[in-house]
Parts: sequence; C-alpha cells; structure tokens
Amino acid sequence: MKDNLSDNIMKSGTSILGIVCKEGIVIAGDRRSTAGNLVMSKRSKKVININDYIVVAGTGVASDIDLSQRVFGAELKLKELKTKIRPSVREAASLFGMMTYRNIRTPSMIPSIVGMLVGGVNDDGVTELYTVEPAGGVYPVDDYDANFSSGMPFVLGLLERQWKKDMTIQQGVDLAVEALKSSTQRDVGSGNGIDVFTITKDGVNHVVSQEIIPTYS
Repeated sequence: MKDNLSDNIMKSGTSILGIVCKEGIVIAGDRRSTAGNLVMSKRSKKVININDYIVVAGTGVASDIDLSQRVFGAELKLKELKTKIRPSVREAASLFGMMTYRNIRTPSMIPSIVGMLVGGVNDDGVTELYTVEPAGGVYPVDDYDANFSSGMPFVLGLLERQWKKDMTIQQGVDLAVEALKSSTQRDVGSGNGIDVFTITKDGVNHVVSQEIIPTYS
C-alpha cells in the first residue's frame, strides 16, 4: 500500500529567488503552501527578515521552514551576545547549513526538508548571498539562485536570459517580480502573493508586498 503521509504534510512547494545586483541583494518569494494537490494556505510568507541585517527565504516542509527560521534567529542572537560581535553573512549562512546538516541526519519518521537562501549586509556595508541546499551544503551566490524550490525551472530560465552583472537594485526588484509572476503561471506549488526584500549597505527593506487575487465575472 502506498504511504500517503507525505501528501498530508503542508509543504512550501514555492518559488524563491535571490539576485545579486550592483548595489546589493534582492530576495523574493511567493505565499502558497500546499498539502498534496490542495492549497492549504495563501498567506505563507516564505521571505522574512531574521534581524535588521539578515533576510532568508525558505522552501520545503512548511513547519520545518518556520521552526528553522525561528531557531536560526535565536542562534544568531546568542552568538552575537557571546562574542560581542555581530556575525557576518557568511557565518550566518554556515550556521544555518550546520543546522540543516544535523536535522536531516537525526533519525525521524518525517525528516526535516528545508532549502534556504540567506542574504545580508556585513558591518563594512558589503552584501552577500548564499544558498543552503536541503542536505546542508552552503554555497556563495554571485549572480542568482532559486535553491530547490518547485518553481526553480521557471525562475532560472527567465533569470538566465535577463540577469545582468551590473543591474541596479530597482532592476533586480522588477526582475524578481517578473520571475515570480512567470513561475506562478506554471508551477502549481507557487502563487497567491509576492514578497520582495532588498538588502543594501543602508539595511533591509520590504519593498514589495503584493497579494494575487483571483477575479470572477
């Protein structure tokens, strides 16, 4: 008999993406969570600011994303209190990678499945973007990435064609919105809303918060 347990778990199939721009980083995601072929939530925000200098976007099992983000924020704060130094973006991404690596290797009936984009700005004003894949590997991103989100094939196809090395933050925001809208047209795990954050030397800003509402005649 086929085990349908995985079909009953709320998942963030999702489209997330990160774009490296001339002045900083753009991170974006949609708002849909599913269980099997059922849309369970239209308000699941996959992109959140962990603190005033780190933004993360997650894909995978919705409960794992939520717990991982909260624990990640707490661990970063503890690290800062212990060392009296604000962790760098690279240190933050490495911390999350270690958490992910440990979680998937802890015996469990339902393994933790989370992929994450981690972007932020360091004390010196330098911005960085990292992708943490579901097995715990941490990789710097110098152009763009969509991790292992279900919308990845649609997102990367557009970014491959339209991303430019010296694009401005506003161009990055416009491209992120276009990529997400393209993905939601084809990926059943993506939709219902768009959130876009920018990260520059001046800090973190939530620049797009858009609900996608169906219209009926």
